[in-house]
Amino acid sequence: MLELYLLRHAKAKREGEKLPDAERPLSQRGRCQAAAMAPALMRWGALEGEVVSSPARRTRETLEAMAEALPEGTPAPVAHFDEALYTFDGEALRAWLQTLPEGNRRLLVVGHNPALLELARWLSSKAPDSLPTGGLLHLRLPGESWQALKKHAAEELACLIPEQVSHELFLRRAPAPPELRKADLAGRLQGQLGHLYRLVRALEPGVMAGIDPEFLHQYRVNLRRSRAIGEAVLATVRQAGNGKAPGLKKRLKTLKQRAQATSDLRDLDVFLESLAQAPPPLQASTRRALHDWLNERAREQHECLCRQLGQPDYAEQMQAWQAFLDGDGFWQALARLSASRVEAVLDERIAGHDSDLAALTPDAPDEAFHDLRKAVKRIRYLAELDPKRHRRFLKGLKQRQTLLGDFQDLCTRQAWIAAFAASSPKAPRRRQECDAWCDALEAQKRALREQIMALEPLCEPGPAAR
Repeated sequence: MLELYLLRHAKAKREGEKLPDAERPLSQRGRCQAAAMAPALMRWGALEGEVVSSPARRTRETLEAMAEALPEGTPAPVAHFDEALYTFDGEALRAWLQTLPEGNRRLLVVGHNPALLELARWLSSKAPDSLPTGGLLHLRLPGESWQALKKHAAEELACLIPEQVSHELFLRRAPAPPELRKADLAGRLQGQLGHLYRLVRALEPGVMAGIDPEFLHQYRVNLRRSRAIGEAVLATVRQAGNGKAPGLKKRLKTLKQRAQATSDLRDLDVFLESLAQAPPPLQASTRRALHDWLNERAREQHECLCRQLGQPDYAEQMQAWQAFLDGDGFWQALARLSASRVEAVLDERIAGHDSDLAALTPDAPDEAFHDLRKAVKRIRYLAELDPKRHRRFLKGLKQRQTLLGDFQDLCTRQAWIAAFAASSPKAPRRRQECDAWCDALEAQKRALREQIMALEPLCEPGPAAR
């Protein structure tokens, strides 16, 4: 099996009157693209074989920017520069490839379009229609000889672009939010939900690439926000007494399931990030074992999530949600909403929160604090239906959400630490270290419990105070 990686140089500055094409440098955006692609090339194994590049300045600088972005201690790829790769002709590039000697089965070619894309299309019938700057194609080819390559012989093809590995770069092309300042409540809600749907779908490639955890975080946030807004609509319509929103409850259940499918992976990402920022109180060997174990769990969870996102029923469910949002039934339900009904439901939720807060005790189960966190989120999402009216109130929720979120994180870490310890039953010393760490986290949880129970009730004299 031959492994071929085709990397288009990152974005270069436009050709100037006195600057030959081969001397065009990278733009600032191009440097960001190259740096973002570095971990992706590492994960895909593109830097493990021979690296051959066009000698053009923009390809050289692409490699340089990637090398600078590699983790500390990672050797920079040693590239060979070949004048034959400074070509825009796919046939010329194919002819060069077929002259390579046997021996190296993994090759990264850094070059130019349209040559790279034309070569990919010759090798695979599934090649994409375009290859943006900084984009990478990975092809698996049968046999062991480059000379024996045949048309459409690739057994697998994968594509990755900078906007799928860097959420910061993705934001440049992310769906723009609609202008809703002059919309009424119904129009604003439908506009918000439609925008959230477009964001979720646009984030999916980045989630599946699995390079930047921010894609997963934003995907999860927007799914949960969609569900929360939908639940607020459902609760408000029901508050009217005879209001209905046929099909909404079923759609919200689907959104909940899709969001829950991301929970473990998101928790693992947060835990791994915390380990990188502050080494845990473990011996070096145990820390390495924990890090490797968590990474393996994250890999498994990511593969599982990717399989779900790739299933036909996922696309069908998401398209059904979009159709529901655009349907007359949902619009009629939105038309029955009013600010006073929203306020009535908000007051009910605040009263329920205050009752649950007052019932907390130092010995209350962790789940009681988790339920309170969920209640605060539901209150926030409902208040955000009219953010101007509740600006001060929303600002005051921030500390409460932070405390409850920190408590949730500590509980999650305890669960993963216990699972890690249980995975090595023949390592009693490791178990002792993990137990001691969990005890330390338990002390932090007790302190947070006291802070949470000391919070003031949310209930205020009336809507004007919010």
